[in-house]
Amino acid sequence: MNASTDPLDATGATRDIADVAAVEVITTSAVHLMSAAAVKCGLAAEDDASEHLDLDEARKLITALAALVTASAPDIGNQHARSLRDGLRSLQLAFREASVVPDAPGEGPGESYTGSVV
Repeated sequence: MNASTDPLDATGATRDIADVAAVEVITTSAVHLMSAAAVKCGLAAEDDASEHLDLDEARKLITALAALVTASAPDIGNQHARSLRDGLRSLQLAFREASVVPDAPGEGPGESYTGSVV
């Protein structure tokens, strides 16, 4: 029986995720969004980083990250929220720098959640 149809595997996965604290799920999700947004902003470490530049995709990822960070901050604690906010702000600034025509203050990705980043 393969893993996708084995009910015991689904039970095991449910049990595994049940053992993970919400703050860990939230921060892991945020890190994935940050990593993807960084690549789409052209910040990948490889020499061909500019080939991955896609500001339309970056905007979506940064906005989703801003919503997640803003909504979860009261529940995940200041230590986690501060780190996520710092990463988010860095991405918002990188997006602004990569844009040929920068957004007006308050109109950049995620700024409806975070306020203007300039």
